[in-house]
Amino acid sequence: MGMGVPGLLDPEEGLSIFSPNFPDWENIHIVNEMKKFFSFPVFIDNDVRANLYGEWQFGAGRGYRNQVLLTLGTGLGSGIIAQDTVLYGTTFSAGEIGHMNMYRNGRPCRCGSSGCLGRYVSAVGMVNTFKEKLGEGRTSIIQTWTTGNNDAITALMISEAYDLEDSLAVEVMHETGVLLGFGLANVINLLNPDVVIIGGGMAAAGDRLLRSARETVNAHALKLAGGKCRIVQAQLGSRAGTLGAAYYAYKKVQE
Repeated sequence: MGMGVPGLLDPEEGLSIFSPNFPDWENIHIVNEMKKFFSFPVFIDNDVRANLYGEWQFGAGRGYRNQVLLTLGTGLGSGIIAQDTVLYGTTFSAGEIGHMNMYRNGRPCRCGSSGCLGRYVSAVGMVNTFKEKLGEGRTSIIQTWTTGNNDAITALMISEAYDLEDSLAVEVMHETGVLLGFGLANVINLLNPDVVIIGGGMAAAGDRLLRSARETVNAHALKLAGGKCRIVQAQLGSRAGTLGAAYYAYKKVQE
């Protein structure tokens, strides 16, 4: 069995160290817990890397030796493949692109820093940007949809308002895409990937978001590296994690 687990973990030990999605979740030995119920081998990895394995083997990453996957949802997760090798790092936490600092005194992040890319380029981050602008006195058609309840605003609503040419929705989507583009320019300059794959629920925004991101990459990434790198949407959706976890388990058994 292969399992994708959010948060920081030690896949060799089978230990989940910390998961922001589960309260009071700390140093949980998932593999040992699974052994109580299953007689076959169980392996764990980070949930984003499980998605990465899936897209690499069966989706948008097939045939590429160097690639980066970003998942845009409640936060920004990422995984890296260099020369056909998944990067893990010293503490198995390589690829935390979502914690790349974009603003010296930006929004506080649960990692303990502030101004992290994921606090802006994510479904939650984009909604917060939208709410901030409403607080400054801006208006949007979305306010009529939610009868003024800003807590009911979603990233999907912003996409729908964008399609209706709502000026605030267009502005927020553009700003979010530009910031994503600056983050990707840094990633491309550093890692020189063949392809960057954008997945997660927010990827459904498609070109509404990625048009600005690609334009920013074209303007600010190193010309040779940026010109060779494709920025594409993930192909497998929610299946990527399932297929990737299964492939990861298969790979570990073969070892």
